[in-house]
Amino acid sequence: MDEKFMLAAIEEAGRAGTEDEVPVGAVIVLDGEIIGVGRNRKEQKKSAVYHAEIEAINDACRRLNNWHLDGCDLYVTLEPCPMCAGAIIQSRIKNLYFGAYDEKAGCCGTLYNLVSDNRFNHRVNVKGGILEKECAELLSGYFKLKRGKRAQG
Repeated sequence: MDEKFMLAAIEEAGRAGTEDEVPVGAVIVLDGEIIGVGRNRKEQKKSAVYHAEIEAINDACRRLNNWHLDGCDLYVTLEPCPMCAGAIIQSRIKNLYFGAYDEKAGCCGTLYNLVSDNRFNHRVNVKGGILEKECAELLSGYFKLKRGKRAQG
């Protein structure tokens, strides 16, 4: 099941990449059904808060008509940053599954583990490294292409 939903998140990441956004995608699942989708849109929206996780959380909240996402699972292609980790805690997501680890901003195990910190009012179960290679290749391919374009132009 983890791979099935991570593949859906990878599809969203691919859409972001074709829109010249950093290719990160996310889906939220409840009872085996995708109820929220999101992808990076920081460039399109000209705002730092348009991360894949935030979009997926907003989509799921709209569909459920509730900000509590109790019992929901989040699948995201890249380990969440501090902003997204906070949103995951606040929305009460039960389980977080991510693909690639983020050495520079990961706050779900790499730099910090905000979502599992007992000092917060909610904790999230975390499993990283799901389809890690595929998720990491999306990102490395995107940045390699960007560097190549800069070198040419």
